[in-house]
Amino acid sequence: MQIDFNKMGNGLVPAIIQDAKTNKVLMLGYMNQEAYEKTKEEKRVTFYSRTKNRLWQKGETSSNFLLVERILLDCDQDTLLIYATPQGPTCHKGTDTCWGESNTPNDILFLSELQDFIDQRKEEMPEGSYTTHLFNKGIRKITQKVGEEAVETVIGAMANDNENFLYEGADLLYHLIVLLTYKGYRIEDLVRELRSRHK
Repeated sequence: MQIDFNKMGNGLVPAIIQDAKTNKVLMLGYMNQEAYEKTKEEKRVTFYSRTKNRLWQKGETSSNFLLVERILLDCDQDTLLIYATPQGPTCHKGTDTCWGESNTPNDILFLSELQDFIDQRKEEMPEGSYTTHLFNKGIRKITQKVGEEAVETVIGAMANDNENFLYEGADLLYHLIVLLTYKGYRIEDLVRELRSRHK
């Protein structure tokens, strides 16, 4: 990664910090080469403070560190985008972001996390895992479970048993993702299909 630290004339480049899970922009800071190297080495975001004239690791006094997941460089090689996991509020004023926004996860994004988890189960096939058991049993067992959970979801809905309806609906969605994975697809493939119909 060839970062142009000389472009602005002060040896600094902007570093945008974005939550790796929620995609919410948390803050903006500046890095010189030393701050960047320390960030890379320690996997904790470190800036160069223009007011203190020294390196400043986010969380050094509050313990609200920003744990680095991934670093990207823009097309002009003078701005960093850092995906990080915050260990508490990011802003010194106690808010989740420096713009006062809440950084609560969007619940729908959990489906991608669940998909990643099920993909990992398929790859690793750990013993004692229910998901591993389903993959070992094959498509007949998986489709049977999708059918069973669909029927139970319908029964919960028809009986006005909302708690059971949601419980069984969650089971249906889980087993459907297992089926998609077994067939070589992901939940995002269904989303793309829905999106194409929405036009």
